[in-house]
Formats: sequence, C-alpha cells, structure tokens
Amino acid sequence: MSPATQPASLGVLFWAFNRLALQGFGGVLAVAQRELVERLGWLSREDFVEMLSIAQVLPGPNVVNLALMIGDRFFGLRGALTALAGMLLFPSVIVLGLASISDALLQHQTMAGALRGMGAVAAGLIIATGMKLLPSLKRNPVGRAWALLLALAAFGAIALARTPLIWVVLGLGGIGMGLAWRRLSRGDGDERA
Repeated sequence: MSPATQPASLGVLFWAFNRLALQGFGGVLAVAQRELVERLGWLSREDFVEMLSIAQVLPGPNVVNLALMIGDRFFGLRGALTALAGMLLFPSVIVLGLASISDALLQHQTMAGALRGMGAVAAGLIIATGMKLLPSLKRNPVGRAWALLLALAAFGAIALARTPLIWVVLGLGGIGMGLAWRRLSRGDGDERA
C-alpha cells in the first residue's frame, strides 16, 4: 500500500525523526507507530509492521533501521542519511551530556528509582503498541493464529527457557518464513488461519 502522504522535504523528514527520538525515552517503538502511522500518515499499519519485521532482523537498533528504510523509501540515500541524523543527532548530545554527570546522578536513590520506573513504562508502551498493531495480522500471509502461536513460542523460548536470541530468530523465524512462503506459493495468502 502506498501512504496517503509523504514528507514534503528532507527537513520535514529530519525534524519528524528528531521529534520521534526525543519522545521515546527507553523505547521509541510505540512513539514511532503513533507518529508514522497515525499522526503523519506516511505508512499504513501493514507497511509499518512489514518494515518493522525487516528492521528487527537486521543488525542494529530496530528504530534506526526503520528510519533508514523510511528515509530511503521517500528520498533515496539522502533521505536515509537525513532520517538517521534526525534519530541520532540531538539524542546523542543529550546522552553525552548526561554521561558526563551520570556518576553524581546515579548516587541518588530517587534517580535510580526513576530509571526503574521508566523501564516499566517502556515495557508497557511496547505491549500497547503490539496490541494496537494486532489487527494488521489479518492481512499477513502467515495468518493471525500462526503469528500468535509463533509469538507465544518466542516468548516462551526467550523469557522462560532463556534460549539465545539467535536460535529463536533462526528457528521460529525460519518456521514463519516457511509458512508465509507456502501460503503465498499456493495462492491462498488471502485465506487466513
């Protein structure tokens, strides 16, 4: 699906990813979905889920990979570099500034508690984003039932069995790709499980 709108210029792209990065302390995924799909309308939910799945298997942070892909989609290499700069420039300055005073800040129990609280909020945002994107599985070639089963298997393997991520990605990712390939090659990608 092509998006209804696209960034008007490289500057708009830069500031959109800058705003996205500065809002997402502890996790940008929820903010990225809200900004890129709902507020800006640059991607449909299905496009967002597809690009995010590719971004997750590439090396590097998911949202940085996503920024590179979106920038490239609209403006080619210049767009990819601009989106990357938007994601990293000001947050890097902030992190470097905080790092210079981190020893003094982390000595306070209040600061340590605040950081733990932000971690819980980030986890909640990721779960909420997953729930919001769940309807987009209707159009996924794997189908909602298989996708949910694979997600539960991944949770069990990582959180409960403590299986190394590389084996989960190779194993369950391979199964998911096999299911999608089988359904698409049979031509029944529109009939969902």
